[in-house]
Amino acid sequence: MGGESPYEIHQIAYIKLVLHALKHRTSAVNAVLIGRSAAFGNSVEIIDSVPLFHSQIGLLPPLEIALTMIEEYYGEKGLGIVGYFHANERFNDFELAGVAKNIGDHITRYFPQAALLLLDNKKLEALPQGKDRSPVMQLYSKDASKNWKLAGLDGSNYLTLKEPSANIVLLDYISSEKWKDIIDFDDHLDDISKDWLNPDLYK
Repeated sequence: MGGESPYEIHQIAYIKLVLHALKHRTSAVNAVLIGRSAAFGNSVEIIDSVPLFHSQIGLLPPLEIALTMIEEYYGEKGLGIVGYFHANERFNDFELAGVAKNIGDHITRYFPQAALLLLDNKKLEALPQGKDRSPVMQLYSKDASKNWKLAGLDGSNYLTLKEPSANIVLLDYISSEKWKDIIDFDDHLDDISKDWLNPDLYK
């Protein structure tokens, strides 16, 4: 592929994922990735993300409600669910949880090249010290035998940020405690006046 990244994530989608994890630091959290396949090649563009849950994230009924509403809303815009994001409960846990694989498997039935992103807390913690422009998450994709495998082990860059300054913007949002404003589906199901689309987050 000549070094081209198969997955490109927009700043708006990326920041929402990290802020959601920061709001619920002591819980596992999850989200879905919204986007489309690129017109050329086999790359996937992750344009937006929707924070899902921060409590009992493996429960099927709320997940099904959320996925139906998300697919309906974004389908009208010509976009769909192209992957899944997971942040583990424990800071140094880099194992891909069973629930993450299960939901990822579900998504690949409809979108075979789906991405599965896992938050890398160590990279996130080191962000203020460095000039790293790569995402603070690990990318998993399905190998030929249909198992989830950490991508990029051959040195190629599998996940890139669309905007090179996304980590600088992210640090700005963290320092202004913008993570407090994130609304996920858990919040919406508790109080439907809370908008899971987070329209005011970037104002």
